[in-house]
Amino acid sequence: MVIEVDPESEVPLYQQIRDRVVEAIAAGLLRPGQALSSVRALAGAFGINVATVAKAYDGLRRDGLIRTSSKSGSVVARGPGSGDPSPPVLADWSTRVRTLLAEGLAQGMAPQDVVAHCHAEVEEFVRRQGAAAAGEPERER
Repeated sequence: MVIEVDPESEVPLYQQIRDRVVEAIAAGLLRPGQALSSVRALAGAFGINVATVAKAYDGLRRDGLIRTSSKSGSVVARGPGSGDPSPPVLADWSTRVRTLLAEGLAQGMAPQDVVAHCHAEVEEFVRRQGAAAAGEPERER
């Protein structure tokens, strides 16, 4: 899996790394048990501080998406079909979704358009999961 970050983005680098890993897990490009690059290797590849990557991995660990051990490093812990998340994770996710939906409405989107955008994004992840399961190369949208 290739992670891309934009150093010019207003989104902090640690958040970009975290978001790309979450998206890869959702799309089935990263599966439970699959190893992630080490914090040092990823920091070196991007030419960024090790603490930046560590912060991204800490967030993924806190959300239960990865687990880390001194023996095996960081590996994917959950993925599509792995069951409901823990109640604290679900509560945090619900809060973030509520804010994102409110942003769409506050920007003037009609409620049905907000729902349509959400549905389209979920369908894209499902499509990518199917492609990943079939061994097809990832396509850009």
